[in-house]
Amino acid sequence: MEDTSERYQKSFPVSWEQLHRDAKALAWRLADMGPWNSVVAITRGGLVPSAIIARELEIRMIDTICVSSYEHQSQGGVEIIKGIEGGGNGVLLIDDLVDTGRTAKCVREMLPDAHFATVYAKPEGRPMVDSFVTEVSQDTWIFFPWDTELSFVEPIANNR
Repeated sequence: MEDTSERYQKSFPVSWEQLHRDAKALAWRLADMGPWNSVVAITRGGLVPSAIIARELEIRMIDTICVSSYEHQSQGGVEIIKGIEGGGNGVLLIDDLVDTGRTAKCVREMLPDAHFATVYAKPEGRPMVDSFVTEVSQDTWIFFPWDTELSFVEPIANNR
């Protein structure tokens, strides 16, 4: 497993409210691109954004592709735990983030005709997705609300 902790120089904490707003903004972008037959969430990060997007677009058919590639800030090889069949026509493929594009590449091969949308995108992985809301720098680690608890954080000036 590749240790990527040296690679991430900045942090970007995302609150539940911000994630909800950003996922809803993504739904607005996707609304006129349909019709969509189903949503496929890439687990685990894509579960919450998929639920929000499916609600906003009135999509009732939801499935998952289960993938493992991260352990905190270490990224390893992509392991497909549960795949999905079909070409992906009329399918919205949703994840929270595209980082290096490794996971996205594997999933794209499974559903080449799906519309791949992420809430956040980094430059290396951005070419792998069709739609996203917010681009963040490659050296930023995003702290999602399901991975964090409230605690004191040193001011930025103290960490230089």
